[in-house]
Amino acid sequence: MLSAQVQFEARVSKATLGINERLRIDFMMNVDGDNFVQPSFEGFRIIAGPSQQVSQSWVNGRSSFEKIYSYFLLPNQKGTLVIKQAAIEYNGQIYKTSSIKINVTAATEQPRDPNDTSVSADGNLYLVADISKTNPYINEPITVVYKLYFNNIGITNSNEVSKPKYNDFWSQNIDIKQFVAEEGMFKGEKYRFIVLKKIVLYPQKSGKLVIEPLSLDIDVQLPSNRRDMFGRMVVTEATKRVSAGAKTINVKPLPEAGKPEDFSGAVGNFDFKVRPTKTDLKNGESLDLVVSVTGKGNLKLFSLPKPIAPNALEMYEAVHSEQVNTPLSGMAGKISDSYTIVPQYKGNYPIKPLKFTYFDLGSGTYKTLSSPEIMINVLDGPSPTDATAASGADANKNKTDNVEQFKFIKLKSNLLTMNKKDFFGSNLFYGLFFFPFLMLPLIVLFKKKKEAIDSDTAGNRIRMNNRLAKKYLSEAKKQINNKELFYIALEKAMHNFLKAKLHIETSEMSKDNIQELLLSRNANPDAVNDFIALTENCEVARYAPSSIVAIQQDFDKAVLIISDLEKQIA
Repeated sequence: MLSAQVQFEARVSKATLGINERLRIDFMMNVDGDNFVQPSFEGFRIIAGPSQQVSQSWVNGRSSFEKIYSYFLLPNQKGTLVIKQAAIEYNGQIYKTSSIKINVTAATEQPRDPNDTSVSADGNLYLVADISKTNPYINEPITVVYKLYFNNIGITNSNEVSKPKYNDFWSQNIDIKQFVAEEGMFKGEKYRFIVLKKIVLYPQKSGKLVIEPLSLDIDVQLPSNRRDMFGRMVVTEATKRVSAGAKTINVKPLPEAGKPEDFSGAVGNFDFKVRPTKTDLKNGESLDLVVSVTGKGNLKLFSLPKPIAPNALEMYEAVHSEQVNTPLSGMAGKISDSYTIVPQYKGNYPIKPLKFTYFDLGSGTYKTLSSPEIMINVLDGPSPTDATAASGADANKNKTDNVEQFKFIKLKSNLLTMNKKDFFGSNLFYGLFFFPFLMLPLIVLFKKKKEAIDSDTAGNRIRMNNRLAKKYLSEAKKQINNKELFYIALEKAMHNFLKAKLHIETSEMSKDNIQELLLSRNANPDAVNDFIALTENCEVARYAPSSIVAIQQDFDKAVLIISDLEKQIA
């Protein structure tokens, strides 16, 4: 009867909220319970609490009691989050609340909340994403600049809650070495602002592409009308969550009218050249044929035309090089393919002209550039006719040499020994006789070892994850020419490495948890940051265009990071 009278439950202000909204949760009991144990609030950050309220009343001779522990929370990520059980002790018994599921969505317009401790920052703090162009062509560069506007308040710190995702864009982050507050107009008024991020984007497909919002937690200092004993203004500390909001980019396809068949996707303004290091060669010498494009545009996102050489010139695979800078205005610089050519015979050999086509954003038309024909003069060496004759003579000589002069009566013989030994009493007989007795101790040791291994559940899981990490790294190397399958295998390999070394499950793989565990195991902070950055980059790189050079660099980087962490983790 006493247990039926005890009520202990958890109530939330809402079951669905945006990532920029705050959640109130109350743990209510009708008895004066002791040893209150709060849940871990995984996926949330506590911004206020716990606050305690106790009320007791008497109505018509009957008393009622209520005790409440209240918290204000901010979600750290989107998705379905679970607030686990809280517990109290009353009369020697433990009572627990039920778990509560909270659905966290994208950032929403947040109304004024009287319980929001940072409500006074509303109207004085804005996060804005300035986009240079919302209606570009495919592979036309656009810029996104994130600015934080503020007025009449101080800013002490910021924490990134959710990062924007640039699906179907090639993106390049421009580093900002120093944050400097500037003055500017916003909503018709003077504000101060700080540039937080600069991103250059190249859309990779047409249609409506959505850039998910950037959300930040800003620690602010709010002035008040109160003064301290020295007459100085009293400043209160608060936290405000702001979001830039989702942005939609309407990407236009490149026009089909006038598009050449050999168009490789180049967009911008370019100059095209094909140059040999020399045109006159002696026997045994080689030359380098350099195909290059310079200018401004999507230099990393298209391939150069490949030259066609006569059969008498042996041409090797190209060595690709890039000298490209990516400022806020977009990629600019030079890319080139260098082919090594070795002549085989004496003579004059032409290399046909190459054509390079690009879409000019200025005129809105396709332009084609051509290189001149290049004549390679091989001054000495064998001629093609001499080589053919020599080849025929060698063939006839081999044919003569291969004529059989003699035929043997029998090529194989079966000889039998004259003094045959009996098997009984031989060394082989005694060896086979005593072999089972010698194997018994080994069988016993093997059985004990196997039982020990089978009982070591944690060790088996670690060994399995190690094997999986090696398997996926091997699989990633096999898929190095298939970008999406490569990054899937690479991400799985890195996750299984963490499972093996940190003894954690997939559900525990949050960025903060991984960083804390690796640092607690004496891992180098730079290696930890590189590991987390590479795992986050895997998801983006699956959809962003990248060259085989960049994929090989990511694979080499993963091998180096795993090797370093293997040595560092205690």
